[in-house]
Amino acid sequence: MKIISCEFNIDTACVELRLSNSTMISIDTIAVESDVADNMYQRSELDWLIYNAPLEYADLILNGAPEKYLKAVTQYKPMDS
Repeated sequence: MKIISCEFNIDTACVELRLSNSTMISIDTIAVESDVADNMYQRSELDWLIYNAPLEYADLILNGAPEKYLKAVTQYKPMDS
């Protein structure tokens, strides 16, 4: 299937893909963040993708390993008390 469009719908908080056969896929970004992001840095990375690269976000969620990606691109260093 060929992707016709991909965009973030702020009203539903979903990344929506429309395929060439008229199928629509909706990715609930809040559910994904709750499931795969462990800290605010990982959530921030996902948010950046959602707003700036929704197609890459959709590809990561549907075809990739988001946990592995997030561990590779974010660093979490707690402050010393």
